[in-house]
Amino acid sequence: MTGYVKSLWVSIQGDPVFMQRVNGWLTIFWIAMIPISIATGWINSITYVASLSLWALVSGHWSAWQAARVEVLQKKEAERKAAEDMAGEIVDRVVQETTVEKQG
Repeated sequence: MTGYVKSLWVSIQGDPVFMQRVNGWLTIFWIAMIPISIATGWINSITYVASLSLWALVSGHWSAWQAARVEVLQKKEAERKAAEDMAGEIVDRVVQETTVEKQG
């Protein structure tokens, strides 16, 4: 069971479209909760406000972690591209595919 949950979590984390949709729906949910919280009086509850504060803390750190993951992947890709010897490969291919003949 734990392996399945970990596998599901990894596939969800790797799908930016899914994460965008989830975060979009959560945003809409929390925007809708503003007037509901005021109308029901929950906004005056210390427990409710503390819970919202904890959620804000967790979601903020989660967002920063996701952004950092993307930056790490971008850095690795840039390092991989920098390590490639593109100019050397082009020269080797030109040498292989052309011939030089003396004129005159």
